[in-house]
Amino acid sequence: MRKFSTLLKAGAAAGALALTMAVAPGAGAAPSDRAVEMHQATTSESQRQQIRNYWTPARMEAAIPRGQGQNGHEVAKGKPGGGGGAAAAVKVAETPEFGKVFFTLGGTNYVCSGTATQSSNADVVTTAGHCLNEGPGAYATNFIFVPAYANGSAPYGEWVAENLVTTTQWRTAGDFNHDVGFAVMAEQGGQSLTQVTGSYPIAFNLGYNLAFEAYGYPAARPYDGQGLWKCSGTAGVDTRGTTDHRLPCSMTGGSSGGGWITGGALNSVNSFGYRGEKDVMYGPYFGSVEQGVYGTAATS
Repeated sequence: MRKFSTLLKAGAAAGALALTMAVAPGAGAAPSDRAVEMHQATTSESQRQQIRNYWTPARMEAAIPRGQGQNGHEVAKGKPGGGGGAAAAVKVAETPEFGKVFFTLGGTNYVCSGTATQSSNADVVTTAGHCLNEGPGAYATNFIFVPAYANGSAPYGEWVAENLVTTTQWRTAGDFNHDVGFAVMAEQGGQSLTQVTGSYPIAFNLGYNLAFEAYGYPAARPYDGQGLWKCSGTAGVDTRGTTDHRLPCSMTGGSSGGGWITGGALNSVNSFGYRGEKDVMYGPYFGSVEQGVYGTAATS
């Protein structure tokens, strides 16, 4: 069996498309609920406040990108010192649609990236499945989203997850074809997340060979996780074992879950790279499975 790489290890105004326009004509019907895994992360405001209190500046600074070796993948890996030519990430101004995700798994505090996503409940953050579930295994605790994080600041607040939603394929098998997760954030002060931050519409079944801008907060060398970076280019198709998009990109661990934007809509996330392949990022294809899981998150 061919070996894949590990998880990205470390270890803007919203698009103009309406949500209904972002879904490609002829997109397949959403799969049954059996493809959707939802976990209640918090149940009360007092619990959520405890989580905000947990994430002190020192804990945020010390949180590490999640590194998970699995079937040869490296989670949003990149390589130290890489980033030449078309693969080079560039530093961009922070924007509230993009932010850092902080969470705890197995007693360790981790960091990923996420995107505020247009939804009927106005509370969805899209990220990678491995940023909210071990795949297979336990769900994350202490899950928060910090929009427009920059050098330790949280200008749009710290939003705590109420529900965590992912694909059955990720939760039960760690399937990188479906390494996608959606966090439903609890309201704060009577406001939903995207009322404060703005959002990107999400697109499904758009095909391959698309021009993407991939965003994230890389934290492994040579990056420090303190600001937003972007890779740009036309993605190819993975020929080594998944159905994922393939994008030249030098971002490293911590960028996992960061959004890939095409035509003003969110259409993938930073997921993994292959061991031995420098400065290439892979992102899952947003098909009917992801559409169904998103639909559950958007209405929960």
